[in-house]
Amino acid sequence: MTQVTGGCHCGSVRFQAEVPDGSVQALACNCSICQMTGFVHIIVPHDRFTLLNGGGQLTSYRFGTGTAEHLFCSRCGVKSFYQPRSHADFWSLNANCIDQQLNLSVEQFDGRNWENAKVHLDGNARGG
Repeated sequence: MTQVTGGCHCGSVRFQAEVPDGSVQALACNCSICQMTGFVHIIVPHDRFTLLNGGGQLTSYRFGTGTAEHLFCSRCGVKSFYQPRSHADFWSLNANCIDQQLNLSVEQFDGRNWENAKVHLDGNARGG
């Protein structure tokens, strides 16, 4: 595993996480919020993520089903990580907010057709 750091634009929110060595799987989603913000997802388990500072700066936003908790820095507005709807025990890190250069393997995720895309994603995670 490789330890990475990242955070928001103003530096108020900072985190560290562990990602796999080598090529890192990432998802580019076309749902309404991800497309507008340019969020590229790196999914990490909760126990491989540490919020270093800025918890008090985070503002929460929920829409649609309300399952995902989008967390934005209240100072600069950047969403560097959030709790995704698709992975209840994981954080989704924004690859664009990671300090280190990573070798990303980016897969498209059809968030506009979320239910069908999630079935496909789960099938790939099981090797099928």
